[in-house]
Amino acid sequence: MTPEREERITSVLDKRQENITIVLENVFDPHNISAVMRTCDAVGVQDLYVLNTRIPRHKKWGAKSSSSAAQWLTIHQYSDAAECLADLRKRADRIFATHLSSDAVSLYEMDLTGRIALIFGNEHSGVSDEIRALADGNFIIPQVGIIKSLNISVACAVTLYEAFRQKVAGGQYDRPGLSPARYDQLLKEWSRGQLVTPQDQAK
Repeated sequence: MTPEREERITSVLDKRQENITIVLENVFDPHNISAVMRTCDAVGVQDLYVLNTRIPRHKKWGAKSSSSAAQWLTIHQYSDAAECLADLRKRADRIFATHLSSDAVSLYEMDLTGRIALIFGNEHSGVSDEIRALADGNFIIPQVGIIKSLNISVACAVTLYEAFRQKVAGGQYDRPGLSPARYDQLLKEWSRGQLVTPQDQAK
């Protein structure tokens, strides 16, 4: 591995965060999932949970939407909601679902600096009752339009960049966000892969 390649990989790994996890429940469109992947990569989120209890397991993502982001993320796929949430509890202290309810809090009132998991539901019915019952609460993205609905990938992007803002303000990107063992594991995996540059994407 060339010094330039190693520097590029380590500079990205230095900013990766383990204390925020995104969960997509029964999202039908692989291009929506891929768009979420691209945003996760952009803000340093390493882990994406894909829960499919009503639709078949996804076999591929929309390559154009993800711009190859999938190969730099750790994708966890589940078909059992309870198992998915149990594994989330091992890495998150609080789990919130996006759902418009009387007890939902505004995204901008949330503390996103701790160990947190955020669940986004499918394009038609949102987060299921089963998942909401297993979560710790609900949050909404404030809106003043007539439709009061955002595309899932847009909603996820808005949420992740608010988390990014809070974490940057708290200095979390100035210190390691991965455990040493996880860092070394990803360094080995990425070193065997093909890191995509903006120049490569333009070809």
